[in-house]
Amino acid sequence: MTYNETLDYLYHQMPEYQRIGDKAYKPGLENSLALDKIFDHPHRRYKTIHVGGTNGKGSTSHLLAAILQESGYKVGLYTSPHLVDFRERIRVNGKVISREFVIDFVEQYKEQFEPIMPSFFELTMEMAFLYFAQQEVDVAVIEVGLGGRLDSTNIISPDLSIITNIGFDHMKQLGNTLPKIAAEKAGIIKPYTPVVIGEMGSTDVTQVFIDKAQSVSAPIVFAELYMNNFKTERGEGGWLFNADGYPGVKGGLKGPAQDKNTRTVLTAVEVLLETGYEIPKEAVYNGFANVTHITGLSGRWQQLQTSPKIICDIAHNAHGIRYVAEQLQSENFNRLHIVFGMANDKDIEPVLSLLPQKAIYYFTRASVERALNEKILANQAEAHGLNGKSFSSVKEAVEAAKENADKNDLIFIGGSSFIVADALSLFA
Repeated sequence: MTYNETLDYLYHQMPEYQRIGDKAYKPGLENSLALDKIFDHPHRRYKTIHVGGTNGKGSTSHLLAAILQESGYKVGLYTSPHLVDFRERIRVNGKVISREFVIDFVEQYKEQFEPIMPSFFELTMEMAFLYFAQQEVDVAVIEVGLGGRLDSTNIISPDLSIITNIGFDHMKQLGNTLPKIAAEKAGIIKPYTPVVIGEMGSTDVTQVFIDKAQSVSAPIVFAELYMNNFKTERGEGGWLFNADGYPGVKGGLKGPAQDKNTRTVLTAVEVLLETGYEIPKEAVYNGFANVTHITGLSGRWQQLQTSPKIICDIAHNAHGIRYVAEQLQSENFNRLHIVFGMANDKDIEPVLSLLPQKAIYYFTRASVERALNEKILANQAEAHGLNGKSFSSVKEAVEAAKENADKNDLIFIGGSSFIVADALSLFA
């Protein structure tokens, strides 16, 4: 099999949730445990850190991986979804998994895993675990896919669990109230294992975390309470963070809500130090400043072009779009152009209510089955005072925005990680 044939096999034999939605979602740990047994539990051969939450878990995972790598550890990093290349999901010290390993994994083991009928996510997670073991990593940062309690990754026994925040997303699978969603996310809290909570949220949500942690004797740390005197400054070069013990941390990620992610990560570093990790201060500063270079992270308030300025961000729900809208208000431009599309299983109305009305919209759809029809999106957006034209592809929408924009305008591309993925290929 070639690499492309292997990917085609994975996508079609083991459908990918990010592409087709509910039909690919398999809650529960039975398949993951069965797969793990086949490969002799590879994740037990190295340390792990588990990162969940509604938003920010990707940035948090990459930041931690960068800091640990700068500390001298050999670091595995498993995240999802990918934007351009499947191999982005599985990295060791920032380098993506080889095509040969992906091909060999499928060819060598498919007779063993096919009877289990794993999902795409379950199988690629196990591929990552095995790859990390063969690469002899010291520690792997594992991002939760969906939820927590029943997520495939929840078979690991980490040194630390992190829950970034709780917002409305994937309500069909996780519940339609924040406490219900929090209860699912809290499923990654393990017995006697410290957990860091990035944002406390409402009293009801906080209590869910406290109750779960107490029930399994897990030390719980709330970053908002732990990280004293935490302040942020936004300058020309991006964010500058200050906290007790960490003055003048320069943020390499310029996106919305990075102040919250930073507070979470700094708290996580302190907890890891208490558990025996060796993390020099210099590694923290270098990790924050150079995270995109160290880990290859992209799609977080990423500037794609200078004149006119073009920015993309993968925020895809109301909790994340709220920060995008605030960030857009702080930008300087003559006119704002927004290339926008969403997945068809998202709660659209709350998102549309947050978007700026003083903008020219280019409604579009990504090249995946889960993409919402651009005309349906445009009709719903019009009811919120958002006006523009519809385009059947991201390429057409971006080209139209670039043609209409002057050099002092701003073009924002977002609404879905799939929209950003299609856009990134245009600027490669």
